[in-house]
Amino acid sequence: MILRLTDANFQDIFAVVNGAAVAYKGKIPADRWKEPYMSKEELREEIASGVQFYGYTENNTLVAVMGIQQVNDVTLIRHAYTLTIHQRKGIGQKLLNYLLSLAKTKRILVGTWETASWAIKFYQKHGFEPLSREQTNMLLRKYWNIPERQVETSIVLEYRGRPS
Repeated sequence: MILRLTDANFQDIFAVVNGAAVAYKGKIPADRWKEPYMSKEELREEIASGVQFYGYTENNTLVAVMGIQQVNDVTLIRHAYTLTIHQRKGIGQKLLNYLLSLAKTKRILVGTWETASWAIKFYQKHGFEPLSREQTNMLLRKYWNIPERQVETSIVLEYRGRPS
């Protein structure tokens, strides 16, 4: 079941993000990895900046989260995490499709680590195309609030519609 998450779900969002983020350990630059991967303060800042989280529950337990954020003239898909034991069951696809239906702009972007090949493949499978390094750098600096080191090691993909 997909639901819009609220402040009451904060601890559960925090747990899912950090539980699922272990997939990045050893894959992203060592200087960008920390534990917890996203602190409570960082999560609060993301929510305060306009990221609205949605979650997928099974047996009343939150097993996946994904955020959506309107920034000026674009919609960003943010912080997509599914707990490891629930991956490859279509949950991410269901959440992504739901958030795509909520997008209020024509241009929809997602950013991820360029070494997260599984994430890139997931987004490509669902109609996103990677942008050039030049476009990625410009868009990350314009629409995201991330450190320069993260800009250097990330990629942006743009939604082009359902693949045929």
